[in-house]
Amino acid sequence: MNRALERYIIEHSTAENPALEELYRQTHIKFVNPQKTTGFIQGRLLEMISKMIKPDKILEIGTFTGYSAICLALGLTPNGSLTTIETDDELQNFSNEFFIKAGVEKKIRQITGNALEIIPLLEDMFDLVFIDGDKREYCDYYRLAIDKVKNGGFIIADNTLWGGKILDPDIKDRQTKGIIDFNEMLMREKDIEHIIVPVRDGLSIIRKK
Repeated sequence: MNRALERYIIEHSTAENPALEELYRQTHIKFVNPQKTTGFIQGRLLEMISKMIKPDKILEIGTFTGYSAICLALGLTPNGSLTTIETDDELQNFSNEFFIKAGVEKKIRQITGNALEIIPLLEDMFDLVFIDGDKREYCDYYRLAIDKVKNGGFIIADNTLWGGKILDPDIKDRQTKGIIDFNEMLMREKDIEHIIVPVRDGLSIIRKK
């Protein structure tokens, strides 16, 4: 996005939550690949979607430092909860610190481990699932998660435009192939409706019929 246009959007939108602003800054100071964090525009969109859906239960695959978890948790019903799964156990204390600062720590359950092993063990049915884990495993995440989504519920998948690399037939890396396979798989699914929204690196919004 044009930087001037991005700045205009930020200046003409509700201001960023102070806890999220600090989280974003500290992520860029302390961690490798800080661009993985959600950021203001996408985060605000996720928060708005969550507030529109008013979910009781959210599942997030890929916590990183917790920005998206906070945004999604802000839309939960008063007694709602968000379960977030992250492979890197060194991130948990950092993200929990900011869950506390944002006032959502009692709504969030953090699980460390492999999402492909953990999801089948979850007993909840979810109103909303956010997929932002290993791109090579997007199809597997989806197949495990869709049966745990209530009818009329939603799955949101991040990075589904993948920097435009999805359009290059010569790119062979497994991350890109994972995204391409995921996008193509959705086209074959019969009990959903979906759209790719060109926000940041692409968000696929999927509704289970």
